[in-house]
Amino acid sequence: MRVLIVGGGGREHALAWKLAQSPLLTGIYCAPGNAGIATVAECVPLQAEDAADLKEWALAHKIDLTVVGPEAPLAAGLADHFRAAGLKVFGPGSAGARLEGSKAWAKEQMSRWGIPTAGFAVFDRYEPARRHIDTLPEGPVVVKADGLAAGKGVTVARTRGEAEEALRKIMVEGVFGAAGGRVVIEDCLTGEEVSVLAVTDGKELLVLPSAQDHKAIGEGDTGPNTGGMGAYSPAPALTARLSHAAVETVFRPLLAGLNAQGVDYRGVIYAGLMVSGNRISVLEFNVRFGDPETQAILPRLEADLLPPLLAAAEGRLAGSGLELRASAAAAACVVIASPGYPGPYPTGQAISGLDRIEEFAGADEGLAVFHAGTAVQNGAIVTAGGRVLGVTAWAKELPAALATAYRAADQISFPGCYFRRDIAHRALGRKEES
Repeated sequence: MRVLIVGGGGREHALAWKLAQSPLLTGIYCAPGNAGIATVAECVPLQAEDAADLKEWALAHKIDLTVVGPEAPLAAGLADHFRAAGLKVFGPGSAGARLEGSKAWAKEQMSRWGIPTAGFAVFDRYEPARRHIDTLPEGPVVVKADGLAAGKGVTVARTRGEAEEALRKIMVEGVFGAAGGRVVIEDCLTGEEVSVLAVTDGKELLVLPSAQDHKAIGEGDTGPNTGGMGAYSPAPALTARLSHAAVETVFRPLLAGLNAQGVDYRGVIYAGLMVSGNRISVLEFNVRFGDPETQAILPRLEADLLPPLLAAAEGRLAGSGLELRASAAAAACVVIASPGYPGPYPTGQAISGLDRIEEFAGADEGLAVFHAGTAVQNGAIVTAGGRVLGVTAWAKELPAALATAYRAADQISFPGCYFRRDIAHRALGRKEES
């Protein structure tokens, strides 16, 4: 099989790395890819948003399956273009991608379908939204830009003043452009966030191992939100009972609701959940593999990833006998970022230490460095993004995986590089309490 991956970040590197292990594979390509992806796949000089050119390239190169990584091309209808041309694609069309492309629409559907989520109000004008904030009790409130904002459009405000400031930046200053033309103001849920991803053909589900992301830039979950500064899997906050509840009260009602609207959803559904005691609530839905959760989940999979993705794209998961078995190992991903991220950051900085990474994995451990924002310049690997690398390690126990990931991360450097040193602090805190 010939597989095309669309995208060029850490998630796509992890997907290419995992799919390259499939015995069914005869060729793997990535558009546009990056310096790390080039070591496992042939990079194609086309951007993820170039739907027409990507479609023609896939037809000309007889691609058997296309896997779309980022959310923006999905929301723009890339999968629709491919399917109309008779190409098999893993990723929802634009109708299904509204789950992530419009937070307001997603919240309205959750309310309609009885999926547990926080109370909310939607506004498309600044003044009514500001007045609504003034009516709320003093305390935490969540302000979200409606559209796609690369994971940075959510503010958990501690006070009404902070909420109004976030609202002003979104709707008056326009920091997220058209994505902030409408906002969702939500009640602030408390508990522990967990990411649960499921591969689906729109009818059946294969649930992946749980993970926990770390959105804030600073240790102790401080500072502005980013696309994700690290992740680990599994997330102990999601017990077996709660995992079952997620399938029955979140994923299945969601699929039923989409089907009722005639939406043929083939791809990944990502549910960002808030776990509080024995209850779960949906914070958000995404329509693609999480980043960096994917970098922590895929190394734990014992099954070949290609057959489930193909079966989902072909709408034949039911009765396929396929499963996504995960090992008992734990995995942790530490993201190394450029200085200034998630604000403006420099690029073109030479990265050192990548050639020594394999030395730092023990006999019973695994280690991989997934490139998120890198390029080759004059024969050297340089930075080309805010999140630059995801150093992922896996071992029998989470502390060992973390220790290996941090040993390796400490060997990598470029001017001003930064990474959080408290990834998985909640899971480690649970062990200390027990």
